[in-house]
Amino acid sequence: MSQPNSIIKDIKNKKIAPIYFLSGDEPFFIDQVSKVIENEVLTEDEKGFNQSVLYGNDVEMKDIIGMAKQFPMGAERQVLIVKEAQHLSRTIDQLESYAENPQPSTVLVFNYKGKTLDKRKKLYKNLQKNSVLLESKKIYENQIPDWIETTGKELDLALETKSKYMMSEFLGADLGRIYNELQKLKIVAEDGKITPEIVEKNIGISKDYNNFELRNAIETRNAPKAFRIANYFGKNPKDNPLVVTLSILYQTFSNIIVYHSLTDKSQGNVARELGVNPYFVKDAATAAQNYPLKKATRIISLLREADVKSKGVGATGNVSDGDLLNELLFKVFHL
Repeated sequence: MSQPNSIIKDIKNKKIAPIYFLSGDEPFFIDQVSKVIENEVLTEDEKGFNQSVLYGNDVEMKDIIGMAKQFPMGAERQVLIVKEAQHLSRTIDQLESYAENPQPSTVLVFNYKGKTLDKRKKLYKNLQKNSVLLESKKIYENQIPDWIETTGKELDLALETKSKYMMSEFLGADLGRIYNELQKLKIVAEDGKITPEIVEKNIGISKDYNNFELRNAIETRNAPKAFRIANYFGKNPKDNPLVVTLSILYQTFSNIIVYHSLTDKSQGNVARELGVNPYFVKDAATAAQNYPLKKATRIISLLREADVKSKGVGATGNVSDGDLLNELLFKVFHL
């Protein structure tokens, strides 16, 4: 099974396969490879007669195979890209015989999002022989900051540690959106250095009022700072949804509980066990010192209560998300 970067490198080096079957749960990598094929394999002059984009909900497999068997016009290759190919899942096995002996002058691309092929079937085995297979997997949330940093480096950007965590917490796991924002930052950052101030100015994230800073305020028991951030969140609920904040705090206190259970509290082991960057091990140690095991366990219960109330269960009157967050912080700092 190939990786997106190696596939893209081969395409740019003109090492082209007859079939690209791009499947899996992370659409960004599928779109990324497909776009490179669309842009790089043929020249602009060749594309007019030799490049076609089809959609899985508008075409049948037999028609795709028929087009794939045709020869290019005035070019070495033709490119046939089938987007939303997951809609063809019931008939995809019809590709089996073509995959065994594909037309060498055709580049056939399937964007098979949200699904994967049955590896026990002959179709998969035939594709393994003659094609490039990609199974695009979702990145775990705790891996997003490092992905931002690595992708930034590929764009010649140097992100400060706080910058990548700000972006991760504000943009979530939408890799396509993150990539677009990194490209935007590349335009505005002349020297390629991405500071929190640049992120704040160009992505709309406050460098002082975000979940990264709220978590730090709670870990260090800086109540005034935490309540300032909570009040800001209350005034800007669309940009700071409570469900995201609660999820981050739940992970924070879950990590504190794990930290207390560790006998080996070396930086490397803590980073490995908590699944965090070594940069944050010091913060974890501070948080654990401020929140003994029993207190951290009680706060997990408070977070669950707040989550239930935010869904309208057990809340009295018209309580806003800002009110719920302030109530939660009051309980956390008075345990």
